[in-house]
Amino acid sequence: MTRPLIGLTTYAQDTRFGTVDVPAAVLPLTYVRAVHTTGGRAVLITTDDPGDDVLHGLDGIVFTGGSDVSPGYYGAEPHPLTVSVPERDEAEMLLMRAALASPGLPVLGVCRGMQLLTVASGGRLHQHVPDVVGHTGHMPGDDQDGHHGVRLAPGSRAAAVMGTEAPVNSFHHQAVADPGRLVATGWADDGLIEAVEDPDAGFVLGVQWHPERTDDLRPFAALVEAARIRAVVTRARMAA
Repeated sequence: MTRPLIGLTTYAQDTRFGTVDVPAAVLPLTYVRAVHTTGGRAVLITTDDPGDDVLHGLDGIVFTGGSDVSPGYYGAEPHPLTVSVPERDEAEMLLMRAALASPGLPVLGVCRGMQLLTVASGGRLHQHVPDVVGHTGHMPGDDQDGHHGVRLAPGSRAAAVMGTEAPVNSFHHQAVADPGRLVATGWADDGLIEAVEDPDAGFVLGVQWHPERTDDLRPFAALVEAARIRAVVTRARMAA
C-alpha cells in the first residue's frame, strides 16, 4: 500500500542560498529521515499560512522541536531566558488543537512538540529546567545531547513503545510541570517528566528526548504504524 503521509512541523529562518540570505522553511533532515526510515512519507508543514485543512490529507503528524512555547498560553510571565516565536506558536497551537480534535489522528510530540501538546491540553511548563532540578544535564552545551535514563510507566503507551526503562538523549531547557488533561508516563532520574500521553486517544504521545538524533527510532516507528492502520481503515470506509 501507499506509505502513510506524516506531517512534520517546520520553522521559518533566514537561510543563506549562495550569497543571499532569504526566509526559508527549516527543519533538520534527521526528522525526515526518521519518518522515511520507519516506513512513512514525510510532508513538511510551514508556519506562513496557518490552517487545519492540512490535516485532511495526513495519516499522522509530528510536532517537532525548537523554540520555547510562549508562557502566555498557560498564563505565566516569561522567564528571562524564555525565547518564543509568536508566528510558530500561533500556527502550531492552532494545528495541535485541531489534531487533537481529529478522531484517531496519530500525534507525536518531540521536545518542544511534547511541551506544545501539554500546553494545548491545559498543562503548564517549567520555563528553565536548571531552576527546578539544580543542574544543566538536560541542556548540555556545544550542541551535544545529554544522555540519561528514563523509567516509563508499566502498561502505558510509552512503555509499549520503549519498554519500562530506556536510555535517551535530551537537549532542552524547558519541561513539563503539569501535564493538564494528559498523563505523565515517563520520568528522568531527577524526577523531570520525560513522556506524556492521552490514554483515551488512539495514539497521542509526547517524548522530551530527541529520538530522531539517535538510532532508536521506536517512537517514530510506532507513530508510522498507527498512521498506517488508520489509513487502511479510512480508505476502506471510503471505498465501501
